[in-house]
Amino acid sequence: MADGKEKSIDKATIELIDKAQRENISTVFSRADEIKPCPIGVEESCCKVCSMGPCRMPRSKKDEGKRRVGVCGATIDTVVARNFARKVAAGSASHSDHAREVVMTFLKVARGETQDFSIKDEIKLLEVALDFGITIEKRDVKDIAIELGEKALNEFGKQSGELAYANKAPLRRQEIWRKHSVMPRGIDREIVEVMHRTHMGVDQDYRHILQQAARAALADGWGGSMISTELQDIMFGTPVPVLGSINLGVLKEDHVNLVVHGHEPLLPEMLVVASRDPVIKELAEKAGAKGINLAGMCCSANEVLMRHGIACAGNFLQQELALITGAVELMTVDVQCQMQGLANVAECFHTRLITTSDRAMIEGAEHIEFHPEHGLDTAKKILAMAIENYPNRRHAVCIPNERQDMVAGFSHETITYLLGGLFRASYRPLNDNIANGRIRGVAGVVGCNNVRTKHDAAHLAMIKELIRNDVLVLTTGCSAMACGKAGLLTPEAAHTYAGSGLAEVCEAIGIPPVLHMGSCVDNSRILIAATAMVKEGGLGDDLSDLPVAGAAPEWMSEKAIAIGQYFVTSGIFTVFGTTWPTLGSDKVTEHLFGEYEDIYKGMWAYEEDPVKAAQLMIAHIDKKRKALGIDKARERVLYDMAMRRAMD
Repeated sequence: MADGKEKSIDKATIELIDKAQRENISTVFSRADEIKPCPIGVEESCCKVCSMGPCRMPRSKKDEGKRRVGVCGATIDTVVARNFARKVAAGSASHSDHAREVVMTFLKVARGETQDFSIKDEIKLLEVALDFGITIEKRDVKDIAIELGEKALNEFGKQSGELAYANKAPLRRQEIWRKHSVMPRGIDREIVEVMHRTHMGVDQDYRHILQQAARAALADGWGGSMISTELQDIMFGTPVPVLGSINLGVLKEDHVNLVVHGHEPLLPEMLVVASRDPVIKELAEKAGAKGINLAGMCCSANEVLMRHGIACAGNFLQQELALITGAVELMTVDVQCQMQGLANVAECFHTRLITTSDRAMIEGAEHIEFHPEHGLDTAKKILAMAIENYPNRRHAVCIPNERQDMVAGFSHETITYLLGGLFRASYRPLNDNIANGRIRGVAGVVGCNNVRTKHDAAHLAMIKELIRNDVLVLTTGCSAMACGKAGLLTPEAAHTYAGSGLAEVCEAIGIPPVLHMGSCVDNSRILIAATAMVKEGGLGDDLSDLPVAGAAPEWMSEKAIAIGQYFVTSGIFTVFGTTWPTLGSDKVTEHLFGEYEDIYKGMWAYEEDPVKAAQLMIAHIDKKRKALGIDKARERVLYDMAMRRAMD
């Protein structure tokens, strides 16, 4: 079995992988060694949509010329397109079901039916209400919030028309979506239609299937995800820059450690409130601990980090390792990206694993369902369970001495403020610095970890290459956490890693060269930021005109495919690493990698090498700079008085 250094570049991760191997504890890293990917499945060349199969359709041997079809006659192109579209639908459903839970809670908050939730950002409430066409003059905040919640909920079940937030996109982009019939109508409708069209014997033209995949993805990016981000900001506060710390070294040997893991920030918000209750603190001290140490994992971590500065224990591949420290009294999990293997690892230690969503249970875990009506009581109950478990540690605690300070919380609103201040808030300084060449372009690097590639390595190699070439990076999710652990989320990183132009701008504004914009559902913030660049003027009239690109170098989740699909169909060149799920069909791959540029002015690319992938992004950024006529560096001339008189 390979040692930790071959699995990760993160020292804390390496230390605990090696500990797990010594103690014969199964983790995602050891399981990956034992299970090799299916060579047919990895190319999506297998059809399982009916019981006449599964039909396995491996690539024909060279010069064989055999046409691959399933029992029903479905071509490999149809099969691969169906599998891709279903991934988009599943990813969109995940984000959007998260959003539905947020909207339902928001409505309860507005109606006064929850415990300790409130409207924290009234200005944003009014802004979002206007986006939904709600009258705000001379109305009570509570009434506005109720109408907003009802209209947001209606976006899920709408059967016709257009999603409200799709109209936030640049007008040119909206025209493209209408021209190609992909303007999303209702969030649920688009996802259901993908599932219907990909049922046996329905849609059998790969281009037509992928058209609906585009519409479902747009319903995610400009629908479910965006609604979720906006309403969470209203309820919990719009993020502003906050100092935090990251990596497994944030766990404390002499504290009760509780890790929140998952994606919905509802319970984590209440745990933050409850952990500050003097009664809870007193309980912890009575149990022999110095206090409560709340830490995050995965995107729940991003949420409480951005709003409260709560420490982040790590990203996706570190979830089991946190328990292997022997220092975690309790871990809560809600939905998405939590491994079933957690239950087995928890059994090896004293850790209590608690599932909290009515959507997800894990065999072997305890279940305490979270409902916002009595959210604070539930949070206190869970904290009390963690405290009660503190004396039950039965192994020597092994917490790696690895933690890194970082700055997170760069919401779209914060970037606007930092660029222009309170009275001249705008994206003009960013656009000007792109036009004058100090900033070459902007890249969104997002997505997961994947155990089939070295943990965090691709994220960091790609991002360092981008900022070295003066590309400002916006990041979310597990990618943001990889950057945090490597020290890229501090203003000082600009001097160490960024090119001279980007470093100069970062120093002037006081920002890192890589901006942490939140959890994976918050990729909608990147869409809003890009739209603000278009609306500021000077860089074209559509998202596809901007010198920007996107990437997910270590993706593994269906959500990542949905995110990439809505980036591409929003006009943004997007490159993925690790593997690519249409390799079984040359036609489908060519459609996504080539023909999409003619249709949507954005396209997919696949490149396993992260540095080469970064160079693809830079080449695309340069192509857009040339099209805008800003590709030539302008000499900086400092005028003396004589030169100024000559100008007169």
